[in-house]
Amino acid sequence: MKTELNSRERVLRLFRKEEIDRIPVFSGLGNITVDGLNKCGCRFVDVHVDARKMASAAAATFQMFGFECAVVPFDFGIEPQTLGCEVNFYPHHEDVIYPTIKKNLAEHIEDLDIHVPLDLAKAGRIPIVTEAIRLLKEEVGKQVVVGAVILGPYTLAGQVTDPGNMAKLAFKKPDMVHKVLDILDEVEIETARIYKEAGADYITIHEMAAGGEILSPRMFGTLVRPHLERIIATIPSPKVLHMCGDTDAIVDQMALCGADAISVEQKNHIAESRKKVGPDVHIYGNIDTFRLMVAGKPEDVDNAVKVAIAEGVNAVWPGCDIWPTASQENMKALIAATQKYGSLTS
Repeated sequence: MKTELNSRERVLRLFRKEEIDRIPVFSGLGNITVDGLNKCGCRFVDVHVDARKMASAAAATFQMFGFECAVVPFDFGIEPQTLGCEVNFYPHHEDVIYPTIKKNLAEHIEDLDIHVPLDLAKAGRIPIVTEAIRLLKEEVGKQVVVGAVILGPYTLAGQVTDPGNMAKLAFKKPDMVHKVLDILDEVEIETARIYKEAGADYITIHEMAAGGEILSPRMFGTLVRPHLERIIATIPSPKVLHMCGDTDAIVDQMALCGADAISVEQKNHIAESRKKVGPDVHIYGNIDTFRLMVAGKPEDVDNAVKVAIAEGVNAVWPGCDIWPTASQENMKALIAATQKYGSLTS
């Protein structure tokens, strides 16, 4: 019988494709819960602007349920804010509501004039995120991996300008879009460097806006993939590429982008993806973060984990941010099912 690993060792060995005792259950995206917020006495709207609260909320999911990571930040406004977008944090709201972009840099991509701060490490809320990473490393970093998430360049472009106008221009004037993405590539590369320097063990690139419902496989290949390849080639490992939506038709291209693993959601058919990418590519997924984790029952979660493992995931991984109102029972079921079905030892 092999010695049981702790969560940190298990995930780091997974990334290195070394032998592990069981499949881990973790994420590279937001995984805070209302129960965790209550435990640390935080309001949801406050954890985006306070490093101490951000770190406490991120650690609570591991501390309460055994979820095998702690990840920051939790919203998509970090990079847009550093570039000059106005972000609405809804400070007087008591319920779960994520920050949104209040004002883009420009409505049309043709009018974009992007000014990247000379020192991104001191811009916007990046100092808050880096301080949260340092706190997490000090407080739970010996037990679990600490992750950080950055936006994919196409997703970031859709945050700084109107995404509908950008999608139209992607077809009509792709060269113009490429020029914008070239600038945003550098923003994300530098943001990842800052997070890694602060202590992040792994980086997730969240390219949520380029899935199959939005761009064709051809458009993904010619417009988005070259930029993801550039970013991923520059960021030190471990690194995960996550995409929301139906990724069945582009999963092979995702794998070719060069990340240590690809992350997919419930619309992806894992068994078919496994056939396409072969046995050596790491696939993380594909647990439904709302229909199952919030609206489902523990037995539903148990079955979803069983199916995901049987179809070939290398890690049980929520398909996007865990919705914070996920129940305690379902969080416990997620962990228990992974432990039950994910053993790799005899």
